[in-house]
Amino acid sequence: MFRLQGLFRSTGIACLLVWTLAGLSAPAHADQKDPRLDDLFAHLQDVTEPQDVFATERKIWAIWLETSDNKAQELLDAGIDAMNKGDHRSALDSFDKVVAVAPDFAEGWNKRATLHYLMGNLERSLEDIKKTLELEPRHFGALSGRGLVYANLDDLEKALIAFEDALAVNPKMAGPRVNADAIREVLKKREI
Repeated sequence: MFRLQGLFRSTGIACLLVWTLAGLSAPAHADQKDPRLDDLFAHLQDVTEPQDVFATERKIWAIWLETSDNKAQELLDAGIDAMNKGDHRSALDSFDKVVAVAPDFAEGWNKRATLHYLMGNLERSLEDIKKTLELEPRHFGALSGRGLVYANLDDLEKALIAFEDALAVNPKMAGPRVNADAIREVLKKREI
């Protein structure tokens, strides 16, 4: 089981870095309700070239990371900056304020879920992931994150479902695919 958890940890950190770094360049006044997202998600189902997948994912992340609420945007940006610097206390303070001033902004919840995961607050991470997915059911980052949390809680059945849900939205994601395959192997061995 140790190797499996190491796999989740390394792919989880890679996913978290992508989630965080994707916010570095984004158009103004967007969020999970942006009408451009429908076409981008449809494109994810058909795209085959890795660079095209990555470009489409970046466009989706850019939209998710922007809000027309200037205060929420300022707080989100400060939280991301603090999280990138490892200042969890400041990041949590910022993300707490984001969800208070903009409770309908999915990425505020997702960033706080990510931070809770990094801090080892797995149940709190799951609560924020749930809220993220209520606001944006296609949030493949939150779906994958939910898989990582459940894997760390050793609830492999729920982790597998979460990774499969992420792949249903974004079929070319490497982390969830590798994790889902690893979980299937472990579950197969448990049945024997």
